[in-house]
Amino acid sequence: MSSDPDSDSDSDSGAAAPAAPGTAAAATAAPPPAPLAPHAAAAPPPAPEGDADPTRDLKSYLSRGENPSMAEVIERLHERGVHSGLGAFSPPGTRPPLIGLAVPEDFVLPKGYVRHHQATDDGQRIEAILMFAPDFQLVGADQQAIAMPADRVVPPELAPPGLPIRRITLPAPVPTANAGR
Repeated sequence: MSSDPDSDSDSDSGAAAPAAPGTAAAATAAPPPAPLAPHAAAAPPPAPEGDADPTRDLKSYLSRGENPSMAEVIERLHERGVHSGLGAFSPPGTRPPLIGLAVPEDFVLPKGYVRHHQATDDGQRIEAILMFAPDFQLVGADQQAIAMPADRVVPPELAPPGLPIRRITLPAPVPTANAGR
């Protein structure tokens, strides 16, 4: 290696020339500095909403100061292809509760019958009704299949023995403070 300081490879980096010729090789063997990580130069991620949750919520679909009804909220979500969360529900009033025979909680259901629990659009629980299980087929004394109702709600004539025959009644809607929106 030449002792000429102009030929020293460290002169470009601004480092001082080595004091002894034997140390020049050690200085040139040092690895170059690591390049910056590629993500450091990338654009910063979008700022999360005020609560630091990066997922979209209702604020993403409503204008500031807007106060839509729940039916309007669900409709807007469906229009944008959102069918989870609130978007998983049908708009209020579009899917009325099923009316059928009331099933007391202490009544033991025979095979093939189920309790169906529902709620009103304003969140009130409705008494459970009697339905046929999805995979059940009722048969008569002659072992022939009996026609099942399309909605699987058990009519009084097909109720199991011992069940008191009484139809449910729906509770009155709960008055809201912002009714008439």
